[in-house]
Amino acid sequence: FENYAVDRCVFNSSELNDIEFIRSNFYNKLELFRFSSSVGKFVGYTEYGVKQADYRNSQTSILQSMKAQKEAYCLNHATAFYPHA
Repeated sequence: FENYAVDRCVFNSSELNDIEFIRSNFYNKLELFRFSSSVGKFVGYTEYGVKQADYRNSQTSILQSMKAQKEAYCLNHATAFYPHA
């Protein structure tokens, strides 16, 4: 059994404001739930994932932490690796 999360940044344009941060949580290659900075909350894709998303959405500290990841993870890496983007 394998449980893992994947963080990624989606660049929709050359504007840094258009970057989307996504954290997907998987179990055995099945995506259970995900946080998307463009949606601003967690969304569940399975029965268990919906329960986990609802719990995480009810915790303001978790939501604030995930929203901060867009700047901490995506924007810092974009300016470091793509300084002329």
